[in-house]
Amino acid sequence: MRIRRVLLAVATTVAGLVTWRVMRRRPDGGTSPIARATVAARNAGIVSLGAKVGATYASASARKLFASAERRVQIDHETEMKTAAQVADRLGDMKGALMKLGQMASYLDEGLPAPLRAALAQLQSNAPPMSADLAAECIERELGAPPDRLFVEWDPEPIAAASIGQVHRAVVVDPATGEERAVAVKVQYPGVDDAIDADLRNADLLGLLLQQGFSGLDPSEMVAEVKSRIREELDYSREAANQRLFADHYRGHPFIRVPAVVDAFSTSRVLTSELVVGRSWTELLASDQGHKDAVAEVLFRFVFRSLYGMHKFNGDPHPGNYVFHDDGTVTFLDYGLVKHFTDDEMTTFIAMVKSAAYENDVEKFRGVLESAGMLKPDAPVSTTDVGTYFGRFYEPVRADREITWTSQYASGIVRHTFDRSSPIAQYATVPKAFVFIQRINLGLYAILGELGATGNYRRIAEELWPFAGREPSTELGRREAEWLAARR
Repeated sequence: MRIRRVLLAVATTVAGLVTWRVMRRRPDGGTSPIARATVAARNAGIVSLGAKVGATYASASARKLFASAERRVQIDHETEMKTAAQVADRLGDMKGALMKLGQMASYLDEGLPAPLRAALAQLQSNAPPMSADLAAECIERELGAPPDRLFVEWDPEPIAAASIGQVHRAVVVDPATGEERAVAVKVQYPGVDDAIDADLRNADLLGLLLQQGFSGLDPSEMVAEVKSRIREELDYSREAANQRLFADHYRGHPFIRVPAVVDAFSTSRVLTSELVVGRSWTELLASDQGHKDAVAEVLFRFVFRSLYGMHKFNGDPHPGNYVFHDDGTVTFLDYGLVKHFTDDEMTTFIAMVKSAAYENDVEKFRGVLESAGMLKPDAPVSTTDVGTYFGRFYEPVRADREITWTSQYASGIVRHTFDRSSPIAQYATVPKAFVFIQRINLGLYAILGELGATGNYRRIAEELWPFAGREPSTELGRREAEWLAARR
């Protein structure tokens, strides 16, 4: 119950951090860009939503005092439905940092009330879009002409509305080949950059809440890292550069695809890429288990091949960023929130996994944790307990055996990550370098758990760990090894 209350509090407080909305069409037929509320209005939003959620739970608690066990269950359900609606209504009209955090919360933890989790899940790929006229104005401002003159075809209805922009289908004439090409055009909401910058000044509120909920945690570096990465995501030129890096790295890969950027139709606020058509996450979940197992292995390989091979990874892994194809390949979208790790950071990550999972050397593992700043040096806790507390992340790859990922394991890891009741927790924190590593791990574990994926992930991991060098253990591994050999 404690983690549920804290997560609800996080969702409630974050709802007040970013409060902009797309202005509706004016009576005179014109449009207005995103209007930013005042700081006072945003803070009032925190109070308003917090008061609604708090009042709902206070009322429910009072009614439960005199209710039968059966009625208590019913009251709990009614309360969750009402709170989900209150939070979803507020989140649904917002863009940017809030939606990004809503996406994170929506699939990471089963401890959230189911209706709230379902409401947040809508943010993975759906959001209120801006009007067609406003999107056209943005295109003309950035590319110099309205979309009906720039594109052979232009769909004014967006196919997706995300955290800071929305996506439209179009057809362009490729300047390089002279051929027509179907593309996806991501258009940034006008004014969202100013709105995010203004609202991120209040993001320390999130740090204060984390500190209150998780005693002993120093949230300063976590908040600073989140703020930096979200600001980077506003620059579509940076995203295009990231996407080109991944496309170049995975060119010719047997089962990993990255859409090509169409530079002639891209700016800092418009990003045009080749259009990818395939199956959604919901459709994948309806597949047979063998297909889901294979896709899970693709996702795992993409995460750690990118991390160890490129020293980079998309800091926002969630199912809305994947397109699945019948031949087993997966297209990976959205490179706005890419974390570039330094060589020193990678040396630390590799030392951690090597000591904790490969060598099972708890003393060495503790030393790495202390050097990295995750654990206070000379903390009065046993090394065995330190290994148990921090080692849970490595359980799926610690033994050479077949495992099945479960949602229970994934949500348990989330609870463990945010559970500050352990004596060790008061001596632990999350340094800046680890904020998105945790995000990547938690997101991947949740996805593999929802797929119910089965496989020997120790052997797969040993192919990817730079210190292990295991020969391929699966068909996908053999195909990837051939690709790597050809690249050399």
